[in-house]
Amino acid sequence: MIEGFALRTWLAGTIAVVTAAIVFAYSRDVQLALIALVGGATATVIARNIGDSDTMEADSDGDGDQPLELAPVLEAILDPVVMVRQDRVIAANRPARTLLGQHIIGEDIRTAIRHPAASDYLALPPAERGTAPIELVGLGAQDRRWQMRATETAPGTQIVHLLDQTGQHAAERMRVDFVANASHELRTPLSSILGYVETLSDEAGDDPAIRQRFLGIVFDEATRMERLVEDLMSLSRIEAEKFRLPSATVDLNLLAVEVHEALRHSRGTRGEDIVLQLDENVPPVAGDRVQLSQVLHNLIGNAMKYGRTGTPVTVTLQAGPRDAVVMQIEDESEGIAPEHIPRLTERFYRVDAGRSRSLGGTGLGLAIVKHIVERHRGRFDIASTVGKGTRVTVTLRAAER
Repeated sequence: MIEGFALRTWLAGTIAVVTAAIVFAYSRDVQLALIALVGGATATVIARNIGDSDTMEADSDGDGDQPLELAPVLEAILDPVVMVRQDRVIAANRPARTLLGQHIIGEDIRTAIRHPAASDYLALPPAERGTAPIELVGLGAQDRRWQMRATETAPGTQIVHLLDQTGQHAAERMRVDFVANASHELRTPLSSILGYVETLSDEAGDDPAIRQRFLGIVFDEATRMERLVEDLMSLSRIEAEKFRLPSATVDLNLLAVEVHEALRHSRGTRGEDIVLQLDENVPPVAGDRVQLSQVLHNLIGNAMKYGRTGTPVTVTLQAGPRDAVVMQIEDESEGIAPEHIPRLTERFYRVDAGRSRSLGGTGLGLAIVKHIVERHRGRFDIASTVGKGTRVTVTLRAAER
């Protein structure tokens, strides 16, 4: 009898390890492999308990030390995992206890997971649930989203696994919003171009004054589309490189002077309002020169567009604490209300959409700046006072000497 039990235990343990290895080989997901191992370990422990019952008196509740013996494996799983026997929670790892409460051990699983969809799912016999997980919205917090799957590992025993999908859902929503906004931004100037070209092909095109005015509008709209496409391509390139830390050395003082010269001669009289305040002791930074030039162009350009005509746009560069370099661009404008500031770096977000478009903005400038600064492992802050102006601060790390 003992030998038969030992063989069953060895066989169940071997199957558990092989199953976990196969899951990992196909998914390359350590957490899924651990969950498979927990299921196999549960079956092994149950097999041992059955063997023990043949040779000695079993515990009255039949649980034995199963939760304790499986606890180390459960705690190695980062997702919430609950072990259930006869609809009662007999073990839960730390993430599960944090999500559902420290008191869930011993509770009915449908009470422990306080969600209507979860209760309906867990009330079904395992054979009727199918293989697909169910979606739970609002568990733990109103905006949280989870996938839940329950797997029977032995008669009356199952593993309930919760997978947090909140981040993935938010990323998918951002992707959908981005595609919709980009399509809208491209469609608007394109519709305008098509409309004016159609009008020019009619009798209106015979009038030189009308023709000249309409062609000017078509050129402006085409230029707007070109800027938008360039910004979209730029944003795509920056995101593709975000995990590759720039290693070149850049002199920000020299770069600021170059950008100042370029803007001073391309923005009419407004270009003369740029004021440079450069600290000669500013150390070089580790960065991508082209991208840091884009940061300066976008931030100074924004300050010039939205600042009041004739007021200064002040660009300050100075050494900061802990080998940091601090760059500030300050304008005198109408300012930005506090509720808008957290969303300014979202793609296509505008405080005043009509004014932004009339000034040639694509709605991507600050999103590009944010991604460039993140790639450089820097910090980007926006502070504004309504009626007074806005100050943007970029902090970068100095290059190693």
